Amino acid sequence: MTIVDKPSLEVCLSPALLHLYDTHGAVVVIIDIFRATSTITAALHNGAKCVIPVASVAECIAIGESIPNSITAGERDGKIAEGLQHGNSPLEYPGHFINGKTLVLTTTNGTRLLHMVQGASDIIIGSFLNLNALCNYLLARNEKVILGCASWKDRFNLEDTLFAGAVVNELQHAFEINDDSARAARHLYQSSGGIDFIDFLKDSSHYRRLSAFGLQKEMEYCVTPNQHPVIPVLKGREIVAI
Repeated sequence: MTIVDKPSLEVCLSPALLHLYDTHGAVVVIIDIFRATSTITAALHNGAKCVIPVASVAECIAIGESIPNSITAGERDGKIAEGLQHGNSPLEYPGHFINGKTLVLTTTNGTRLLHMVQGASDIIIGSFLNLNALCNYLLARNEKVILGCASWKDRFNLEDTLFAGAVVNELQHAFEINDDSARAARHLYQSSGGIDFIDFLKDSSHYRRLSAFGLQKEMEYCVTPNQHPVIPVLKGREIVAI
Protein backbone atom coordinates (compact mmCIF):
# COMPACT_ATOMS: atom_id res chain seq x y z
CA MET A 1 0.00 0.00 0.00
CA THR A 2 1.39 3.39 -1.01
CA ILE A 3 1.22 6.15 1.58
CA VAL A 4 0.55 9.53 -0.02
CA ASP A 5 1.78 12.53 1.93
CA LYS A 6 -0.84 15.13 2.70
CA PRO A 7 -0.20 18.69 1.55
CA SER A 8 0.47 21.22 4.28
CA LEU A 9 -1.89 23.92 5.48
CA GLU A 10 -0.51 26.98 7.28
CA VAL A 11 -1.96 30.22 8.61
CA CYS A 12 -0.11 33.54 8.36
CA LEU A 13 -1.69 35.80 10.98
CA SER A 14 -0.41 39.11 9.58
CA PRO A 15 1.26 40.56 6.48
CA ALA A 16 4.18 41.42 8.76
CA LEU A 17 4.80 37.67 9.13
CA LEU A 18 4.45 36.75 5.46
CA HIS A 19 8.23 36.68 4.91
CA LEU A 20 8.38 33.67 7.25
CA TYR A 21 6.26 31.57 4.89
CA ASP A 22 7.30 30.00 1.61
CA THR A 23 4.51 31.00 -0.77
CA HIS A 24 6.22 29.58 -3.87
CA GLY A 25 4.05 26.89 -5.43
CA ALA A 26 1.35 27.29 -2.78
CA VAL A 27 -2.30 28.17 -3.12
CA VAL A 28 -2.49 31.39 -1.10
CA VAL A 29 -5.87 32.46 0.25
CA ILE A 30 -6.23 36.18 1.00
CA ILE A 31 -8.55 36.86 3.95
CA ASP A 32 -9.92 40.29 4.86
CA ILE A 33 -13.36 39.62 6.33
CA PHE A 34 -14.11 43.25 7.32
CA ARG A 35 -14.37 43.89 4.36
CA ALA A 36 -12.28 43.60 1.20
CA THR A 37 -12.50 39.87 0.47
CA SER A 38 -16.19 39.86 1.36
CA THR A 39 -16.80 42.71 -1.08
CA ILE A 40 -14.81 41.02 -3.86
CA THR A 41 -16.68 37.74 -3.41
CA ALA A 42 -20.10 39.39 -3.41
CA ALA A 43 -19.37 41.65 -6.38
CA LEU A 44 -18.15 38.78 -8.56
CA HIS A 45 -21.04 36.50 -7.64
CA ASN A 46 -23.42 39.37 -8.42
CA GLY A 47 -22.03 39.65 -11.94
CA ALA A 48 -19.04 41.97 -11.88
CA LYS A 49 -16.83 41.42 -14.92
CA CYS A 50 -13.75 41.47 -12.70
CA VAL A 51 -12.18 43.21 -9.73
CA ILE A 52 -8.85 45.01 -10.12
CA PRO A 53 -7.14 45.30 -6.72
CA VAL A 54 -4.71 48.20 -6.41
CA ALA A 55 -2.51 49.50 -3.63
CA SER A 56 -3.13 53.27 -3.80
CA VAL A 57 -6.06 55.62 -4.20
CA ALA A 58 -4.26 57.49 -7.00
CA GLU A 59 -3.76 54.27 -8.95
CA CYS A 60 -7.39 53.32 -8.38
CA ILE A 61 -8.60 56.61 -9.84
CA ALA A 62 -6.20 56.43 -12.82
CA ILE A 63 -7.22 52.88 -13.76
CA GLY A 64 -10.89 53.71 -13.33
CA GLU A 65 -10.54 56.61 -15.75
CA SER A 66 -8.92 54.33 -18.35
CA ILE A 67 -11.50 51.51 -18.31
CA PRO A 68 -15.03 52.01 -19.67
CA ASN A 69 -17.92 50.84 -17.47
CA SER A 70 -15.77 50.74 -14.35
CA ILE A 71 -16.30 51.77 -10.73
CA THR A 72 -13.62 53.08 -8.39
CA ALA A 73 -14.03 52.00 -4.81
CA GLY A 74 -12.25 51.52 -1.54
CA GLU A 75 -11.52 52.81 1.90
CA ARG A 76 -8.87 54.11 4.22
CA ASP A 77 -9.29 53.50 7.94
CA GLY A 78 -12.85 52.24 7.38
CA LYS A 79 -14.16 55.27 5.46
CA ILE A 80 -14.65 55.82 1.73
CA ALA A 81 -11.38 57.21 0.44
CA GLU A 82 -11.47 60.72 -0.95
CA GLY A 83 -11.75 60.75 -4.74
CA LEU A 84 -13.38 57.32 -5.05
CA GLN A 85 -16.96 56.71 -6.11
CA HIS A 86 -17.97 53.95 -3.71
CA GLY A 87 -16.93 52.21 -0.52
CA ASN A 88 -15.80 48.77 0.53
CA SER A 89 -19.00 46.96 1.49
CA PRO A 90 -20.55 43.85 -0.11
CA LEU A 91 -23.98 45.42 0.27
CA GLU A 92 -23.03 48.23 -2.13
CA TYR A 93 -22.76 45.87 -5.10
CA PRO A 94 -26.06 44.11 -5.87
CA GLY A 95 -26.50 42.52 -9.27
CA HIS A 96 -28.57 45.32 -10.78
CA PHE A 97 -25.72 47.72 -10.07
CA ILE A 98 -22.49 45.76 -10.56
CA ASN A 99 -23.41 43.31 -13.32
CA GLY A 100 -20.98 43.56 -16.24
CA LYS A 101 -18.87 46.29 -14.63
CA THR A 102 -15.23 46.36 -13.57
CA LEU A 103 -14.65 47.15 -9.91
CA VAL A 104 -11.32 48.89 -9.23
CA LEU A 105 -10.72 48.45 -5.49
CA THR A 106 -8.20 49.69 -2.94
CA THR A 107 -8.36 48.98 0.79
CA THR A 108 -6.32 49.54 3.92
CA ASN A 109 -5.30 45.92 4.43
CA GLY A 110 -6.59 43.28 1.98
CA THR A 111 -5.36 44.61 -1.37
CA ARG A 112 -1.99 45.39 0.21
CA LEU A 113 -1.48 41.78 1.32
CA LEU A 114 -2.52 40.45 -2.08
CA HIS A 115 0.26 42.41 -3.77
CA MET A 116 2.85 41.14 -1.29
CA VAL A 117 2.49 37.46 -2.24
CA GLN A 118 5.24 36.13 -4.51
CA GLY A 119 5.50 32.91 -6.52
CA ALA A 120 2.18 31.34 -5.53
CA SER A 121 0.61 28.78 -7.84
CA ASP A 122 -2.65 30.68 -7.33
CA ILE A 123 -3.92 33.57 -5.24
CA ILE A 124 -7.57 33.22 -4.32
CA ILE A 125 -10.03 35.13 -2.18
CA GLY A 126 -11.60 33.71 0.97
CA SER A 127 -14.52 34.93 3.05
CA PHE A 128 -17.35 33.52 5.10
CA LEU A 129 -19.53 34.34 2.09
CA ASN A 130 -17.84 31.57 0.04
CA LEU A 131 -16.65 29.31 2.88
CA ASN A 132 -17.95 25.96 1.63
CA ALA A 133 -17.04 26.64 -2.00
CA LEU A 134 -13.52 27.61 -0.93
CA CYS A 135 -13.04 24.49 1.20
CA ASN A 136 -14.27 22.24 -1.60
CA TYR A 137 -11.92 23.97 -4.04
CA LEU A 138 -8.90 23.51 -1.77
CA LEU A 139 -9.77 19.86 -1.24
CA ALA A 140 -9.95 19.31 -4.98
CA ARG A 141 -6.63 21.08 -5.57
CA ASN A 142 -4.86 18.96 -2.95
CA GLU A 143 -1.87 21.32 -2.88
CA LYS A 144 -0.01 23.24 -0.21
CA VAL A 145 -2.21 26.03 1.20
CA ILE A 146 -1.32 29.20 3.05
CA LEU A 147 -4.19 31.16 4.58
CA GLY A 148 -3.07 34.79 4.69
CA CYS A 149 -4.84 37.09 7.14
CA ALA A 150 -4.83 40.76 6.14
CA SER A 151 -5.15 41.78 9.81
CA TRP A 152 -5.35 45.50 10.69
CA LYS A 153 -2.25 47.49 9.80
CA ASP A 154 -0.11 44.41 10.50
CA ARG A 155 -1.73 43.77 13.89
CA PHE A 156 -3.53 40.48 14.60
CA ASN A 157 -7.30 40.62 14.36
CA LEU A 158 -10.05 38.25 15.41
CA GLU A 159 -12.28 38.13 12.34
CA ASP A 160 -9.64 37.04 9.82
CA THR A 161 -8.22 34.47 12.24
CA LEU A 162 -11.72 33.16 13.02
CA PHE A 163 -12.31 32.53 9.33
CA ALA A 164 -8.92 30.87 8.92
CA GLY A 165 -9.86 28.63 11.84
CA ALA A 166 -13.13 27.68 10.15
CA VAL A 167 -11.16 26.57 7.08
CA VAL A 168 -8.60 24.65 9.13
CA ASN A 169 -11.37 22.96 11.09
CA GLU A 170 -13.02 21.81 7.86
CA LEU A 171 -9.85 20.66 6.12
CA GLN A 172 -7.75 19.32 8.99
CA HIS A 173 -8.25 15.66 8.07
CA ALA A 174 -7.09 16.17 4.48
CA PHE A 175 -4.06 18.38 5.18
CA GLU A 176 -0.95 18.19 7.31
CA ILE A 177 -1.29 20.73 10.13
CA ASN A 178 2.12 21.38 11.66
CA ASP A 179 1.73 25.08 12.29
CA ASP A 180 0.79 26.59 15.64
CA SER A 181 -0.90 29.57 13.98
CA ALA A 182 -3.26 27.13 12.25
CA ARG A 183 -3.87 25.30 15.52
CA ALA A 184 -4.57 28.57 17.33
CA ALA A 185 -6.98 29.68 14.58
CA ARG A 186 -8.81 26.35 14.81
CA HIS A 187 -9.10 26.68 18.60
CA LEU A 188 -10.49 30.21 18.17
CA TYR A 189 -13.09 28.95 15.71
CA GLN A 190 -14.05 26.05 17.98
CA SER A 191 -14.42 28.41 20.96
CA SER A 192 -16.91 30.45 18.92
CA GLY A 193 -19.22 27.46 18.74
CA GLY A 194 -19.25 27.64 14.95
CA ILE A 195 -22.40 29.77 14.88
CA ASP A 196 -23.47 33.37 15.48
CA PHE A 197 -20.08 34.75 14.53
CA ILE A 198 -21.15 38.37 14.83
CA ASP A 199 -21.86 38.02 18.54
CA PHE A 200 -18.46 36.43 18.99
CA LEU A 201 -16.81 39.38 17.23
CA LYS A 202 -18.69 42.27 18.85
CA ASP A 203 -15.90 42.81 21.35
CA SER A 204 -13.22 42.89 18.63
CA SER A 205 -11.31 46.07 17.84
CA HIS A 206 -12.31 46.14 14.16
CA TYR A 207 -16.01 45.62 14.96
CA ARG A 208 -15.85 48.55 17.36
CA ARG A 209 -13.93 50.65 14.84
CA LEU A 210 -16.41 50.07 12.01
CA SER A 211 -19.43 50.37 14.32
CA ALA A 212 -18.45 54.00 14.83
CA PHE A 213 -19.30 54.48 11.13
CA GLY A 214 -22.65 52.67 11.44
CA LEU A 215 -21.50 49.55 9.59
CA GLN A 216 -23.02 46.89 11.86
CA LYS A 217 -25.33 45.59 9.13
CA GLU A 218 -22.42 45.24 6.70
CA MET A 219 -20.34 43.31 9.24
CA GLU A 220 -23.19 40.95 10.05
CA TYR A 221 -23.51 40.22 6.34
CA CYS A 222 -19.77 39.60 6.05
CA VAL A 223 -19.88 36.77 8.62
CA THR A 224 -22.98 35.02 7.26
CA PRO A 225 -21.61 31.89 5.55
CA ASN A 226 -22.18 30.64 2.02
CA GLN A 227 -24.16 33.45 0.42
CA HIS A 228 -21.86 33.72 -2.61
CA PRO A 229 -20.50 30.31 -3.72
CA VAL A 230 -17.79 31.47 -6.11
CA ILE A 231 -14.00 31.19 -6.17
CA PRO A 232 -12.37 34.55 -6.93
CA VAL A 233 -8.86 34.01 -8.33
CA LEU A 234 -6.19 36.48 -9.41
CA LYS A 235 -5.44 36.29 -13.15
CA GLY A 236 -2.82 38.84 -14.11
CA ARG A 237 -4.01 42.08 -12.56
CA GLU A 238 -7.67 41.02 -12.44
CA ILE A 239 -9.62 38.94 -9.95
CA VAL A 240 -12.25 36.84 -11.74
CA ALA A 241 -14.73 34.19 -10.65
CA ILE A 242 -14.13 30.56 -11.57
